[in-house]
Amino acid sequence: MAHIQVHRDDISLDSPTLIEGLPGVGLVGKIAADHLVDVYDMEYYASAHCEGLPEIAVYETDDPDVRPPVRLYADEDRDLLVLQSDAPISPSGAKEFAGCMVSWFEANDATPVYLSGRPAEKDGVPGVYGISTGDGARLLAEAEVTPPSENGAITGPTGALVHESQRIGLTSVGLIVEADQQFPDPEAARALLQTGLSPLADFEIDTEALVEQAEEIGRAKAQLAQQLQENQEESTSARPLGMYQ
Repeated sequence: MAHIQVHRDDISLDSPTLIEGLPGVGLVGKIAADHLVDVYDMEYYASAHCEGLPEIAVYETDDPDVRPPVRLYADEDRDLLVLQSDAPISPSGAKEFAGCMVSWFEANDATPVYLSGRPAEKDGVPGVYGISTGDGARLLAEAEVTPPSENGAITGPTGALVHESQRIGLTSVGLIVEADQQFPDPEAARALLQTGLSPLADFEIDTEALVEQAEEIGRAKAQLAQQLQENQEESTSARPLGMYQ
C-alpha cells in the first residue's frame, strides 16, 4: 500500500517548508536538494513508498544500510524538510506518485517548494521566477520572487506534484530557473537557492560549494568542446568548395 514511512519520531516539525528535489533539466532540483541535505547535515526522516517509484536499493559511502530511492530529510531547527531522489520517476507513474506525496504534505501541514529548470541560453546570472497554488502567490510576493514573463508549463513528475497541489487547493510555490539542458547546472541551482529558497524559507544558505562545482563543470565543458572540435577536424566529411578554392 502506498504510504510515507516516518523513521524519526523524535524530530518535531511545525508547519515545515518542504523542498522538492527530483531530477530534471540541469538537475537543478536535485543539486539544490542534495546541497541542503549536505550543508545542514540533515537527518534521514522518512521514506516514500508510492506507486510509480522504481524498486531499487540505494547505499552510501561507509554505510551498509540500504535505503529506498526517494527519501525525506529533516532539519528541526529550521523547520525544514527536503525531498531527495536518487532515481527518475517514470511519467506513467507520476500521477500516483503525486497523489501519494501531496496527500502526505497536506496531512502534515507542509508547504512544498517545487523546483524546475527551464532550458535556456543563459546570459549572466540565471533568471528565477515563481508560480503558485493556494495561497502561494502571497509567499512569492513577500519573498520578492517575480512571476513568469511568458506562458509555460511544468511537465514530468514535478508538474504532476504542482497539478495535484492545485487540484486540492494546497498552498505551494514553484520556482523555475533558466538552466543548461545538456549538463548538470550548479550555477542555476545556486540561483534557485539564493534568489528563491533563501527568502522564502527566511534563512541564509551557504552556496560556496556550488560555485566550485560550476567552475569544475565549466572546465569539463570546455574540454569536451575542444575534443569535439578535434574529432570533427579529423573525421571524414564532404564540404562544398567555392569556384576558386
